[in-house]
Amino acid sequence: MKLKYFFPLIIAAVALTVSCDDEFSATLLDEIQVSSSYVSIPLTGGSTSITVTANDAWTVVNSLQWLTISSTSGSAGESTLTFSAESALDGRKGEIQIQCGGVTQRINVIQGLATVAPATCAEVIAGPDSKTYLVTGVCTAITNTTYGNWYLEDETGSIYIYGTLDAKGGTKNFLSWGLEVGDEVTVQGPKTTYQGTVELVDVTVININKSLIKVDSVENAVLPSDGGEFIAYLTCKGQGVSVDIPEDAESWLSISSIQSAETSAVVKFQAEANSGEVRETTITFHTTDGTKDYTSQTELSQLGAIIDASIEEFLAAEVSDKLYRLEGVITDISNTTYGNLDIRDFSGEAYVYGIEDFSTLGLKEGDIITIVGKRAAYHDNPQVGDAFLESSISVTAATIAEVLAKPDDPNTYFMVTGEISRIASGDYGNLDLKDGDDVIYSYGCYPGWGATGDDRKFLVADLGLKVGDQLTVIAPKGSYQGSPQLVNSIYFSHVSSK
Repeated sequence: MKLKYFFPLIIAAVALTVSCDDEFSATLLDEIQVSSSYVSIPLTGGSTSITVTANDAWTVVNSLQWLTISSTSGSAGESTLTFSAESALDGRKGEIQIQCGGVTQRINVIQGLATVAPATCAEVIAGPDSKTYLVTGVCTAITNTTYGNWYLEDETGSIYIYGTLDAKGGTKNFLSWGLEVGDEVTVQGPKTTYQGTVELVDVTVININKSLIKVDSVENAVLPSDGGEFIAYLTCKGQGVSVDIPEDAESWLSISSIQSAETSAVVKFQAEANSGEVRETTITFHTTDGTKDYTSQTELSQLGAIIDASIEEFLAAEVSDKLYRLEGVITDISNTTYGNLDIRDFSGEAYVYGIEDFSTLGLKEGDIITIVGKRAAYHDNPQVGDAFLESSISVTAATIAEVLAKPDDPNTYFMVTGEISRIASGDYGNLDLKDGDDVIYSYGCYPGWGATGDDRKFLVADLGLKVGDQLTVIAPKGSYQGSPQLVNSIYFSHVSSK
């Protein structure tokens, strides 16, 4: 349909709707009726009234800043509601709600004719809320692929697209468009401002001009701290490839080569060693058809120097992008999909807000892990953020009888529970554990993983352990002069006897 025929149809539809509502009162709801569910105000400003008939108290919900309503509440019976607006440069429309007895009556309000003319991002940003805009720009980032939330940018600025309708006007079907970063898109939708962010809401896609350049895949998107090569593989149907490295990354990232073929290109980068915090950048690739510039982007990050720390030292550190290496025992897993868990060493315990690819790692409570992550916090509560696993030691739960039957092996760890039947030395926790008729000697029971020197001492006294308590420890099996024992046991938990 040509645009010049579109606007008269709108006028006719509005006029027809208003005239119908004037002739027939809206009686769809028992609790509340209105004389018209459409309100039209002249572009030059003015007022329009409708009659509200309700069988209970009612309230008005109005989010249109440009619209004034004579009352925001009323009681049972018949009332007159007057809608007013100042003059406007452009047509605008919106909706208010009247709530009564648990139901909602919607009133559509239109001032003038809501024409849609092409606008720049800057004009959208400077324009009024509730107005519908037609904007063309490049997709620079996609933040939600279900509802279709993304950023549109032209040479004048950037706006946020909050929701994208599919070709049939449906929601939650954004992927049907095949929209990618770098594509040039024309959209139409109403403007709103949310916490200072200018948005077009539930836009209709008018046209997509696919970018002539696209990042197909990359190698080494996360580089190690000692540097290395990052490679981007591109599809390019334009006239050559150029690359933009952000200014803040120029000191450590450089282009080592660009290899171009008829419709593809390979760009290689070299990153210098990083002795500081984690660093990230966005690389932009350009091509042209001779008249227009097309772009595509990819992300690159590089690990920084990793600080070996006890959990106590980690918890005392400031929130930052510095990387810490922590070792300890998994004491609890609160989310088995993402790996939200607690890790404990001799000095303390920390909450880990997820471990990368946790569901594929096969970790369980009691396992000894080495992770790398950032000092983060949630509501001022410290936690490990952006963690990934470096190494792990699997710990097998076993009875004392099962451990006694195993060969000595310093690299195989067992989780053993037994009753303390004798404490030979309180300082280092040398004690006997008993399970039925089976007894094994624990040569040391230390506060946690990583304890050395005096940090190994006094667990028995600190926890008040005594004969008769049920104690769970983690240790490998060894022997001394032919007698089996648990070697350098790590405390896991205990239950005090009555």
